[in-house]
Amino acid sequence: MKVLIIEDDKSIAELERDYLQVNGFECDIAADGESGLKMAMQEDYALVIVDIMLPGRDGFSVCSELRREKDIPIIFLSARSEDIDKVRGLGLGADDYMTKPFSPSELVARVKSHIARYEKLVSKNAAKKSNIIQVRDLKIDKEAHRVYVGGKEVAMPVREFELLLFLAENPNIVFSKERLFDRLWGMDAMGDVSTVTVHIQRIRDKIEKNSAGQKYIETVWGAGYRFRI
Repeated sequence: MKVLIIEDDKSIAELERDYLQVNGFECDIAADGESGLKMAMQEDYALVIVDIMLPGRDGFSVCSELRREKDIPIIFLSARSEDIDKVRGLGLGADDYMTKPFSPSELVARVKSHIARYEKLVSKNAAKKSNIIQVRDLKIDKEAHRVYVGGKEVAMPVREFELLLFLAENPNIVFSKERLFDRLWGMDAMGDVSTVTVHIQRIRDKIEKNSAGQKYIETVWGAGYRFRI
């Protein structure tokens, strides 16, 4: 993992770097706010440590600009110990505020803690997003078994939902009526493949007639149906 240190005091920056490197981190150093912000925007850092009093652009400005584009952890490390500075720094989106002189081992511990917390949050959000299928105006919430068109929920019985979900999870693939019937109703189910046609029409009535003419389920004549993305 790579950490960016934005610090104009070379000895302090090198001390931070040395302790972080011993603990397995890669480190880059920027000696002023402008170059530090540019590096932070262009590179993929796991965390940024920034001083407040920097040449050119100060740490508050760096934090504010960076937070508009990225949500990685930011730690202020500054000689300014006034509460107003801490409140301002945290209010701009920083995750932590440490004052100089500082304990290098405590800095490393906080870096590890913030990165671990951020990774856990990213992982959790990714898992949550994986339960949502969004195609233009159509949103399918797999976990909640709900369907929305243009932000409005449409009622959909279990079988219709399962058919729509199956097609949406396999976009641009043509499925015959027989394949869909076997997949969703089972080979031993009572009924025939015309059931698929009826359910497809019901789904279309709900997700296409109220979606500004957008077509999600296409009929491929002589072959079956496919979900278009």
